[in-house]
Amino acid sequence: MNSSLINIGDELLIGQVVNTNAAKMSQMLGAAGIEVTQVLTIGDDADAIHNTLRKCLETSEIVLITGGLGPTKDDITKKVLCDFFHSELYENEAALENVRRRMEAFGRELTDINRQQAWVPRCCTVLNNPLGTAPGMWFDTQNENAPHQVVVSLPGVPFEMVGLMENEVVPRLREAFHTGHILHRTLITQGIGESFLSDLIEPWELALPRNIRLAYLPQPGLTRLRLTARGDDPAILQQQVETAVQGLMQIAGQYILCDGFDTLSEYIAHTMTEAGLTLATAESCTGGALSAQLTALAGASNYFVGGVVSYSNEVKESVLHVPHDILATHGAVSEPTAIHMAEGVRRHLHADYGIATTGIAGPGGGTPEKPVGTVWIAVASAHGTVTRKLSIPRQRAQVIEGACQQILGLLAKYLKERK
Repeated sequence: MNSSLINIGDELLIGQVVNTNAAKMSQMLGAAGIEVTQVLTIGDDADAIHNTLRKCLETSEIVLITGGLGPTKDDITKKVLCDFFHSELYENEAALENVRRRMEAFGRELTDINRQQAWVPRCCTVLNNPLGTAPGMWFDTQNENAPHQVVVSLPGVPFEMVGLMENEVVPRLREAFHTGHILHRTLITQGIGESFLSDLIEPWELALPRNIRLAYLPQPGLTRLRLTARGDDPAILQQQVETAVQGLMQIAGQYILCDGFDTLSEYIAHTMTEAGLTLATAESCTGGALSAQLTALAGASNYFVGGVVSYSNEVKESVLHVPHDILATHGAVSEPTAIHMAEGVRRHLHADYGIATTGIAGPGGGTPEKPVGTVWIAVASAHGTVTRKLSIPRQRAQVIEGACQQILGLLAKYLKERK
């Protein structure tokens, strides 16, 4: 079972708004056993919408569309769909009642322009949207002379789209197509390059069952391996994947930091919360990016106590108590400074673990002895402090992201060894 996604909006094309809908929809469809074969982003143009939908229906059984359902003149999706399916617009009573209820909830008058939200193509099934005024629209092309295909149009507002996907679209798709199952399993590796990892596990990869695919997902500081299994019986898929993971562990276990988590921050959050441990961060070159990744997760307050962005030497001295002599002799980018930062923030914030980053993110500031991309990281606990020197000779953003993933990896390894 395959599907195509069409995300509509000029704001997406010019980068004014990040297209988060595509990622979330793909995740939800994958969990329902529906493979996404293409994601297309187009502008608010009638011909583009019409032609893109037509081409998608040549290869996909399911096409999901987001965007262009507002009441303003630039929102044209509804009119294009009406023309595409040779239908006419009419005022749907259920949709109108929803619009009226939403207006009353916000103490607003029901205007003519708001009322237009209730006008939908007569050939569609209306999907109630309790979180907004634009209803979802379900078009079913099933008949004796053509294959069964479904087109669904959803609002572009992310939380409205998610609500409709969860409560209306996914359950209806499961019923309409009797979808199979797709199981994903992610393992995070560190300490080996993607090409070397590929060479190491090639015999294992070639021996995988035909219904299991492996994807390499490299990013600065780590490589994720994602196994994707497809089939009708979830129990069999689970066993197949488990067997595959056990085989992988035997070959590359020394490089695998965690299994079953999409990010290192998720693994750390789970592990520290489960163990009742706390964490504090001291950041220089990463400038708060490390703390941002950790606190982006729901429940971060269960283990994350706080952080210090000690960008200047003065803050390193006054807040983290890095000795002036250490900074004068070794410099801010050095192993002794990283040690004092990690130990200082751990002490100062009364945490079980303290982690620190200090380096040269660039593009300036490098020297022959300490070129751009030189970073020292440290993890401190009651059991001692471990450090690592990094060399990330890349652009500033990659240095920062690489340093974040490396320090999270060092912490993950430390926690793994202490289990």
